[in-house]
Amino acid sequence: MIAIRPAMPADVPVILRFVHELAVFEREPEAVRATEAMLAAALFGDRPAAEAALAEMAGEPVGFALFFHNFSTWEGRRGLYLEDLYVTPAARGQGAGAALLRHLGAGGGTRLRAVRMVGAGLERGRHRLLSRDGRGGAGGMDGAARQRRCADAAGRPVRMSR
Repeated sequence: MIAIRPAMPADVPVILRFVHELAVFEREPEAVRATEAMLAAALFGDRPAAEAALAEMAGEPVGFALFFHNFSTWEGRRGLYLEDLYVTPAARGQGAGAALLRHLGAGGGTRLRAVRMVGAGLERGRHRLLSRDGRGGAGGMDGAARQRRCADAAGRPVRMSR
């Protein structure tokens, strides 16, 4: 069973490890500049810049989502920007990524409800994840803006664009 929970300060070393693994996956291992101190300040400081959620299987972390809230003046509503979503290779295909997205789409216990999810990066992984359940598009990522559909915990559609 997959459990999703908000990250806590004690999770910073695991989050940084996942960031490094993600950078390797994205073929940019040298690009990571973040340190534990930087992540701790950004996630749990006086004015947090972002939030994170962890996916766990059998009590062990197997993935994370790092996100922050935004606001669309055109739509007049709050949103959620998904910065990174990563699942360890051993846990892929078991629903952890989809569970993280459902968690974010349902508000995930954070201060705000996510009504719009926007993400950049991880296109290969996110494309496969969203295509697996038939809600994402088929074909390669050609750089054109695309709408992605996923559902929140109540089954309501959550729009995700890149």
